[in-house]
Amino acid sequence: MTSTGDDMIQELRASCTELVRRIARLPLSIIEGISRAIGHGAPRRGPQNLQSQQQPGLLMIPEEWLFVTLLEQQYGSTHPFFYACRFLEALRIAKDESKFVFLYLHAPDNPYTAPFCRDTLRSQLVVEFLDANFVSWGAVADRGEGSEMAVTLKAGSFPFCAVVAPTSGDSIAVLQQVVGPVSPEELVNILQKTIEEHGSAFRASRTEEEENRRANRQLRVEQDAAYLESLKKDKEKDRAQQRLADEMARAATERRKKANNERLQRNPPPKQLSSKTKDTSKEIQRKETVTSSKTKSTTKILIRFPNGQRIEQSFLCTDTIRSIFRYIDSLDIPGIGSYRLISNFPRKVYGYEQLEMTLKDAGLHPSATMFLELLQ
Repeated sequence: MTSTGDDMIQELRASCTELVRRIARLPLSIIEGISRAIGHGAPRRGPQNLQSQQQPGLLMIPEEWLFVTLLEQQYGSTHPFFYACRFLEALRIAKDESKFVFLYLHAPDNPYTAPFCRDTLRSQLVVEFLDANFVSWGAVADRGEGSEMAVTLKAGSFPFCAVVAPTSGDSIAVLQQVVGPVSPEELVNILQKTIEEHGSAFRASRTEEEENRRANRQLRVEQDAAYLESLKKDKEKDRAQQRLADEMARAATERRKKANNERLQRNPPPKQLSSKTKDTSKEIQRKETVTSSKTKSTTKILIRFPNGQRIEQSFLCTDTIRSIFRYIDSLDIPGIGSYRLISNFPRKVYGYEQLEMTLKDAGLHPSATMFLELLQ
């Protein structure tokens, strides 16, 4: 190749290599939305989807393995270790290992992809450096999560690489972007400078985060201990109050007993009746009480029938009108079918609607006269 050709390639490489040093914060909700969206729709069809169209079997490969499969089919198995997972999971792994994420979006049909993968990505220098210092993650730029990440990171040219840091908040930090063809030495140099510039701040952030977590755990432990101590004091206070209340109750009982004894000494009770006299008196009182109770609770009802017959029957005042109907039905008097009862002074009619009314509530206690009226 002529020197003019070499100059043109160098100029083209210089014009296509874009080093963007910035810190951009992307909400994790966007990344989570990207991961959830994968598999819920057909892959994009466009000018850069020719590789999938030429190899229909790739459509059966899980999204997480598609990039690695394409890379190894075209360029062999020598490459950095790329995690076959969702981007959010790669972020979690990087956070656990206190590393940055090296993100690579693979555009198979881009003219600069082949030399980048063959000469740079497979370089032993790049492989060893990435495996030692980064959690590497890759995706096809026009498929699934790779397509969404290309839109989110505004990847306008390829090859596209980025250095992403997991942060403690609700965002991620994009620390560096490398766009276009780049040599192994240039890529490692860029990545090394990124680590030097942002590694200390990242480690300090992780240290602060860990200290905050420890402080929060210690605070929770102290709060729990204070709560348990307060609960213990409250229980001891309740027990002391209960003991005081019990002592006061016993003292009050002793005072009442003492006062009763003193009163009995001053006013002794009359002589007790003999056992026989006492039993006789109790029996008389019981009989009087029963007789009085029965007299007070008995209701006398005089029933007059259409044939002129009269029958008087006693009921309890708590019995219901239904009891009178049952009594009449039990007499089995010929010619009596459906009927109702009527009382005078004042005149009231008692039918099925009044069956559950007590005699006392119906105004029939202690006595009343009722007429039996046949219904047609």
